[in-house]
Amino acid sequence: MAVPTVLSDAHVVARRNIIKIKRVPDLLVFTTLSPIMFVLLFAYVFGGAIQVPGGTDPSAYREFLMAGIFAQTVIFGATITGAGLAEDVKKGIIDRFRSLPMAPSAVLTGRTLSDVVNNVLVLVVMSLTGLLVGWAIHSSVAEAVAGFLLLIVFAYAVSWIMAWLGMLVPSVEVFNNATFIVIFPLTFVANTFVPLETLPKVLQTFAEWNPVSAVTQASRELFGNIPAGVPEPTSWPLQNAPLYTLIWTVIILAVFIPVANLQYRRSTSR
Repeated sequence: MAVPTVLSDAHVVARRNIIKIKRVPDLLVFTTLSPIMFVLLFAYVFGGAIQVPGGTDPSAYREFLMAGIFAQTVIFGATITGAGLAEDVKKGIIDRFRSLPMAPSAVLTGRTLSDVVNNVLVLVVMSLTGLLVGWAIHSSVAEAVAGFLLLIVFAYAVSWIMAWLGMLVPSVEVFNNATFIVIFPLTFVANTFVPLETLPKVLQTFAEWNPVSAVTQASRELFGNIPAGVPEPTSWPLQNAPLYTLIWTVIILAVFIPVANLQYRRSTSR
């Protein structure tokens, strides 16, 4: 099918999902409340007990923290794709889509693109929250924009994993439980909230190669949020964090776009 047709159909599907956010604002509200809670808890409750090497000012940890919160937020935001598809499969909407004269790939493309819009809105809210607790960007405008784009692109890749999983599991409840069990430890066994030096050796090695650590490290570098005196990373992924993040992004998209589209063709209402 022609590319313009696919894009046109994907635009219609994306618009459908964006309108849903407008009509059900609770989706956006609860998506942003959780990361705001994490910011406040770690900044004011746990932050005093966490030392950032090279940063003695209390605001140093808050600046260190925000990149990790951004990374965790957009990854959890990508789960909206899977939850929405799991619900569509259960209600039989996917069957209706397949009966329409539209490009099969447009449904998943539109679904994932609409969640990019959701993540952009969430990042805006999180940035404003960060400014209130003492976070600031110390780099150029171009570097800051690159930092946000890297977060969004990585989250977009993760949304394709969620799309595949959402059509694979039997219900939205199973999807939510399954993703929480995987994403929660993946975002915590990383440099999101604490310096890697504080982790046990085995976990430290895992965290160094964890793509969540890479996107967090890349964001900190691009936002200029690494305190003076913090030792340079010794592992290749963190020394080349933007590149490592993009490598993971390409791998995820190359694997899960075809896998998710294949699962879409196999999915039936439950």
